[in-house]
Amino acid sequence: MTIIASCTKLDDKNYTAFIQSQFTPTTSDVAALVGAGYIYWRPLMLGRSNNSVFRTNEISSDEAVIPARPNGWVDNGIYRRMHEHKWTSDEDNSYQIWNNAYGGITSCNRVLYQIQSGLIPITTGKDAVVAELRALRASYYYELCDIFGSVPIVDKFDVPAGFLPAQSTRAQVYAFIVKELTESLPNLSKDKSVATYGKFNYWAASALLAKMYLNAQVYTGNAAYTQCITVCNEIINSNLYSLEANQKSVFLANNEGSKEIIFAIPFDDKFTPNDADAFTLHMETLQPENQATYNFKNSPWGGICAIPQFISTFDTEDTRLKENYVQGQQYTAAGGILVGTIGASNGKPLIYINELPGVDQSDEVHGYRLGKYEFQTGALVGMSNDFPMLRYADILMMKAECLLRTGDATGAATIVTQVRQRSFANNPAKATVTGAQLQQGSVYNYGLRNHLTSTTEGGADIQYGRFLDELGWEFNTEGRRRQDMIRFGVFTKKSWLSHSPNGDYRTLLAIPRAEIAKNPNIKQNTGY
Repeated sequence: MTIIASCTKLDDKNYTAFIQSQFTPTTSDVAALVGAGYIYWRPLMLGRSNNSVFRTNEISSDEAVIPARPNGWVDNGIYRRMHEHKWTSDEDNSYQIWNNAYGGITSCNRVLYQIQSGLIPITTGKDAVVAELRALRASYYYELCDIFGSVPIVDKFDVPAGFLPAQSTRAQVYAFIVKELTESLPNLSKDKSVATYGKFNYWAASALLAKMYLNAQVYTGNAAYTQCITVCNEIINSNLYSLEANQKSVFLANNEGSKEIIFAIPFDDKFTPNDADAFTLHMETLQPENQATYNFKNSPWGGICAIPQFISTFDTEDTRLKENYVQGQQYTAAGGILVGTIGASNGKPLIYINELPGVDQSDEVHGYRLGKYEFQTGALVGMSNDFPMLRYADILMMKAECLLRTGDATGAATIVTQVRQRSFANNPAKATVTGAQLQQGSVYNYGLRNHLTSTTEGGADIQYGRFLDELGWEFNTEGRRRQDMIRFGVFTKKSWLSHSPNGDYRTLLAIPRAEIAKNPNIKQNTGY
């Protein structure tokens, strides 16, 4: 007892955080410290605990929807409001995108301050590290510019107490991003290797710059198609990237070696097995019974699916239709027929059909499920597929779109044909598209299409609508459809499933109400 009583004075050591007085960083610590700036990309793009950029851009579009399911997915109407374009300034989407983007910005500002003030001593390569952080910070502002438009620009960490940043216009945010990227490029590494994978090297920053130029007309009112082509040409001429022979290779569980990926957000089920920021698309789209299909460790939740009108735009011989969507009769891993267990499907064969009553109701069988990313046998709640945010096919299609918009439809068609060829290997003639076709309208049969009403609007009146179709076929389920629809003037003009147009101001989300309450310098977006 005397011995036990004497052992009460213990060392208090912190194992969960760095204490500045106990930590003197060296050059070897730089990679880990810079890495702190990247971690916000996971929740910003795909975090299941929040309504991320991916979900926002998908379910507000004509491509995907989260309908009410027999087992839930109503969640106080948030998914229905996103589909119907009736969201408010109190939506979780706005809060989570805003907070995670600014979380990443603050992390970048902090590390930049530590480097530039000497708190993190860097003897060699300082300019390269600073350039990487500036490009990374610009990537977060890219999402803010795209989703909210006019936002505060904060590029310093050592701000005075009570600092309230001024709000910049969307054009000013665009100019800031372009400036940050162009000034960083000369100091960024052109190395394409394991060392630069998942980081903003020269090529990732260039791809993001091309994306900014592509959307300049929307962001500023002034087109920058020629600048976009120039940047795309540099990436193409580098010969560092190329199209995979099979599109599916870009989205495998172990896709870090893909020659098509320019910038990816890395995921690994060993490090995010059940984490709130894990990649959980398999859980969010498949029905619970599909656990037996892939021997998942957990039962899927059954939610998001494709909008039938979008699926109907595909050519039946396009392999992307089969490889990007889970459809038809579902089976166990051993080949047994799966049957439904919920609602009207209980006891009946579980057959995913290209039908959907509406955003307000559905059964287990309704809607093709999102299957573009490989579902690995035995997967946990989190998947290991890295998310390819920027890939070579996008560079080609950005160049093609800019050629089309600047009068070279034939040049655009040559590139689009190149991208299509791998998806029509069994019928090569169908891969070919002409400039005249790209100048036609969309084959999407727009109009309300649900259990309450049916209208017909079609898509023939959409300028370059066929090119919009091509973007949908190639880039479905990549968290970008909303942006493409806005650029083609469709997002706030057409109806689909249960969605009717609800105002042109819906091209932007509302700035979170709490942010306006905290900072009187911030004005709400028009219409909210």
